[in-house]
Amino acid sequence: MDKRLLDILCCPVSKTPVRQLVRGELEAVNTAIERGEVDTVAGTPVRDRLGEGLITIDRKVIYRVDDGIPVMLPEEGIGTVQLKDFPAAA
Repeated sequence: MDKRLLDILCCPVSKTPVRQLVRGELEAVNTAIERGEVDTVAGTPVRDRLGEGLITIDRKVIYRVDDGIPVMLPEEGIGTVQLKDFPAAA
């Protein structure tokens, strides 16, 4: 993802800056998705693995990136509290 774009993106709800998910975080999210344990903040089950994602720097919300385009819709966010095996720090 373009660093200039990443520098201006933030969570649409909390306005917290975001960063790219690192490999361990992405693997943990995808494992939970495969087990059917992940919902969006709107309560919709997440069924598709993330190829790429952004996470708020406070590590509370993940946003998917589809074909290089960040999906920064509040209802599409994935709360990290529900992820049991999410790495403690990146």
